[in-house]
Amino acid sequence: MPDLHWTIPVGRWSSWPATASAAPDIGFIEPIVRRRLSTLSKVALKVAHDCVAAEPVRVVFASRHGELRRTTDILRSISAGEPVSPTAFSLSVLNAMTGVFGIARGDRSAASAVSAGAETLGYALLEAYAQYQTRADEPVLLVYADEPADLAYGTIEDEVQGGALALLIDAAAPAGQLLCSLTQAREVSAAPAHATSFPTQSQALLHCLETGQPACWQRAGARWHWSWDARAA
Repeated sequence: MPDLHWTIPVGRWSSWPATASAAPDIGFIEPIVRRRLSTLSKVALKVAHDCVAAEPVRVVFASRHGELRRTTDILRSISAGEPVSPTAFSLSVLNAMTGVFGIARGDRSAASAVSAGAETLGYALLEAYAQYQTRADEPVLLVYADEPADLAYGTIEDEVQGGALALLIDAAAPAGQLLCSLTQAREVSAAPAHATSFPTQSQALLHCLETGQPACWQRAGARWHWSWDARAA
């Protein structure tokens, strides 16, 4: 696979930390639906709502584990011979948030979901960019939300930290440009002197957005690098 370089015009972005003690405000969701949502879907909906107005928007949702905790609870109920809630089952799919978001907004725009292990966020950014390139006059909303897997699954390599992040890709009113790159190599050397390396992709990208400083995430065979260009604002 060749090295990849692409630039994303970011109109707005929002984040929700995994360490937040307060519950996210998702008052735009009907109470009967809101009560049934997992913490993962709530934080995803929060950052998504912060980034869009009333206009239709295509959505790319990204999560390594998705609603795995809800699925695990369902499996435990089945193992114990207990009944399974149809609602819990319907909301256990990876992209449950996109359906709830579209219904709440009355938006029938396309939605997709990406899960690619520890590189989920990076590939979701690439997918969102590819969709944006097909129709650059229509915005694309990237929503990333994750949480650590249940302890029943044991130790997971490059486990996620949790939290949520959303970016609105919009060429009409960019706040800046996110420069992305994926470099393939048999062995990845130390991070470039001008970029800070982070243990997860979400930490790296959030650092880049918050500080404007380059950041990277790397594992054997690949280096993901992000930098911010505010001159487009």
